[in-house]
Amino acid sequence: METESGVSEVVVRGIVVGAFQENCWVIGSRRTGEAICIDPGDEPGEVLAMARDMGVSIKLIANSHGHIDHVLGVGPVREATGAKFLLHPGDAALVASTAASARRWLGAEIADPPPPDALLADGDEVDVDGLKLRVIHTPGHTPGSVCFYANGVLFGGDTLFAGSIGRTDLPGGDYDEEMRSIVDRLLALPDDTIVLPGHMDQTTIGQERQRNPYVRMELERRRTAPRPPA
Repeated sequence: METESGVSEVVVRGIVVGAFQENCWVIGSRRTGEAICIDPGDEPGEVLAMARDMGVSIKLIANSHGHIDHVLGVGPVREATGAKFLLHPGDAALVASTAASARRWLGAEIADPPPPDALLADGDEVDVDGLKLRVIHTPGHTPGSVCFYANGVLFGGDTLFAGSIGRTDLPGGDYDEEMRSIVDRLLALPDDTIVLPGHMDQTTIGQERQRNPYVRMELERRRTAPRPPA
């Protein structure tokens, strides 16, 4: 499955890859032909074919986090394109344990992806010629989870889903931290912000503010929490 949307010179396509049905995104500039690939989780040949069909060249690989379902295609895409691999340092250990995760989850022998070429931090700009994304650190699903934002579109990784949130029961997950990331960081974005997540269908910040049961529960908890004495 592929989806495509374009605003002015920017083109975005997503493709669902791998056993975990992960959404990989390619964001490119029609003017310059340069692109950023977010979360090449598997099937690198399909990801590269999509970029060719878009008429763009992948210059950067930017990962929302380091879980196995988001990184299996990193090495082959990097090797084929020469793109630099970007990751938050909080998830470097996860990426380095990909081979062990593949044996446990898939029963397969798969090499670890390469270490990141550069590290991401909150507020960084991930940019190629004609395209710029802002990094929002959103720990909770993993310590190094990040989202990427530009021009009313949020590439949300596994932090926020339509009607749900990223799981927090795996090592490094923290439910309270994830809810702080969502409510304090993501709900600060405009309600019409389109959320392109790491799994399942797109949504908007406004829809999740109104309908997401986890978000509504956290907002209600904060509303009714006793206030400390003045």
